[in-house]
Amino acid sequence: MLRSLPKTRDFSELQRLAMIAVFTVLMIILTQIKIPTQPVPFTMQPFAVLLAGLVLGGRDGALAMASYVGLIALGFPVDANGLGTAALFSATGGYIIGFVFAAGVTGLLVEFGAKTFWMRALAGFVGIAVLYLFGIVVLKNVIGMDWHAAWMAGGYPFLGLDIIKVLIAAGLAEGTRRLLLNTMLPPEMQK
Repeated sequence: MLRSLPKTRDFSELQRLAMIAVFTVLMIILTQIKIPTQPVPFTMQPFAVLLAGLVLGGRDGALAMASYVGLIALGFPVDANGLGTAALFSATGGYIIGFVFAAGVTGLLVEFGAKTFWMRALAGFVGIAVLYLFGIVVLKNVIGMDWHAAWMAGGYPFLGLDIIKVLIAAGLAEGTRRLLLNTMLPPEMQK
């Protein structure tokens, strides 16, 4: 059985900030792995969102994604379409805002007992559902689609790949968590 995540109180503020920064940078990097489709591109962003929640927990996973969204809000073109601030008001703006909530929900579910691979995967599926909720609602309203068209443009085409991303993130979460423990905590605090 996989061990649960360490409580973030085991880490100093500096260590927590470093882990948040690592996942913010990971998100920026994985954003660049994309297939440009309209109105929503295929990206590796959901994988980074899920891994942040699964590894860092609810609070710090959400903070890592909030840092990413903050960079976009400040005008940095780190979103998948390179729009900067304009991305928050585009058809993909709901997904971008949803990253924060998806990582937070996924992380909270892990903190409250998702100790096996399948429980982590279930937490990831809930995170993807949260992401779709935010993304499809905004997509529908920005483009002026009906619900079915919004689902067909912003949810259905991504479902298969997002299932794979959930399973990979759930599988990598424990190893990533151990790597962070081994690099961020002194030996006497490692579990």
